[in-house]
Amino acid sequence: MPKLKPEHVHVTEAEDAAITAAAMSDPDALPLSDQEWETVKPLIRIGRPKATITKERITIRLSRDILSQFRASGDGWQTRIDCALRQYINEHPIQG
Repeated sequence: MPKLKPEHVHVTEAEDAAITAAAMSDPDALPLSDQEWETVKPLIRIGRPKATITKERITIRLSRDILSQFRASGDGWQTRIDCALRQYINEHPIQG
């Protein structure tokens, strides 16, 4: 346990009981039951929102100089590779 600061105020058992009693008497601040805790869901989601159209994870070998150029352009370089490939496909449709 970390060392407490010298100005730390220790709460006595009587004070703790008084604080708990006051909290329990407030109908707007009653603690949740174990069953209620099970239904609690976070209100915020950390990170980017889930995409409606997801991408597939693959392994691909690219020339070192090409990869270096995209990485040097900063964050989002993989998305820029995806856009470059999409542009190529649009300009060079596959004849099938």
